[in-house]
Amino acid sequence: MKRVWLVTGLVGILLLGGCLPSIGKNEDEVVQENEENVEETVLIPDVKLKDEFYQTLIPFKKSASRGLIVSNLYTKYDMQEAEEGLLRLSVQNFSPSTHYFQEGQYIDRDTARSWLSRSSSDEAGLNPPAEEGLTEEQVAEQSPNILAHIVEQNYLIMTDDKKLRLDGISIGLALNSISYSRNGRETGIPDNVLEKEGMKIAEEVVRRLRAMDGLADVPIVVGLFKQESRNSIHPGTYFATAVAERGKAAPSGWKKVNEKYVVFPASSETENYRDMNTAFDSLKQDVDAYFPSFVNIIGTGFYKDGQLQSLRIQVPIQFFGTSEIIGFTQYLTALIVKYFPNVYAEVSISTSNGPEALIINEPGEKEPFVHIYGY
Repeated sequence: MKRVWLVTGLVGILLLGGCLPSIGKNEDEVVQENEENVEETVLIPDVKLKDEFYQTLIPFKKSASRGLIVSNLYTKYDMQEAEEGLLRLSVQNFSPSTHYFQEGQYIDRDTARSWLSRSSSDEAGLNPPAEEGLTEEQVAEQSPNILAHIVEQNYLIMTDDKKLRLDGISIGLALNSISYSRNGRETGIPDNVLEKEGMKIAEEVVRRLRAMDGLADVPIVVGLFKQESRNSIHPGTYFATAVAERGKAAPSGWKKVNEKYVVFPASSETENYRDMNTAFDSLKQDVDAYFPSFVNIIGTGFYKDGQLQSLRIQVPIQFFGTSEIIGFTQYLTALIVKYFPNVYAEVSISTSNGPEALIINEPGEKEPFVHIYGY
């Protein structure tokens, strides 16, 4: 299958966070050749975004296996992080200044579903076989499913004659950290087992991709993602990555990915995050003193290589008056600046009616961005 795109204009799409600038009226025509070799003309706005964001073509091509992630990953947090975390790994190998993003087009739904099966029920299955004579509960405990989902991302480059061609693929392998039986029993899967089995699965996935048309000689980035439990309020993270260089049959040079999400207040990890935990506790105390009817604040910090990268705070409130919401938002904005002056902080205030206000404090800016919905 030959995949070639002809391009006369570019468009930027935000894939790593931030805000989209206003789009002007200027549009460029793009001629794209589809899989049936029929040329299609689409319009795309001429927009330039920040250097750290990938650009893509419009219309946006959905993943060939889209939809499976909803049924295979336990929480909405893991669903989002399995894709966003893979973007971070991809930036290290495919520069956003030279590459264009596209959701995976090679692993379709049927292929993904087959690969996610047990090898005893599908010969292409990448999960361990279910031994005969064992009950479902025994299988879940003794031979748990390791592979939960496969995330594919494609990265394209433009040639000198204004054609886009595939230059690399990133594959995220979401792995189960807990096995659940139908009766609700949980069996933890040790980290060393996840690492060993994950690397074995990665080698087989790369081998199969190499056999697909057009993928014999492109770099393939692989990341191993540890999924959190069903009741977790924060996402899992990628813990290892490797690259199968051009033409290589297997990934090599495995590296540790040092990323972690920490929920605040972090009562069980105070020693490791003492300063952050102290600041968060002070924030909670000030808010509790301001509004007795306040519910609980939950913060989630994202750490990379031991350094805090961002803090997202959820603030559910019980009062509904417009003046109360405006007053509280102003008060909370001042607290965020006071306690987290040099931290990228994103604060969402909500009631049972939905989102009420958004506060974004970005280091280097003179003042936070504040938006009260409906105004």
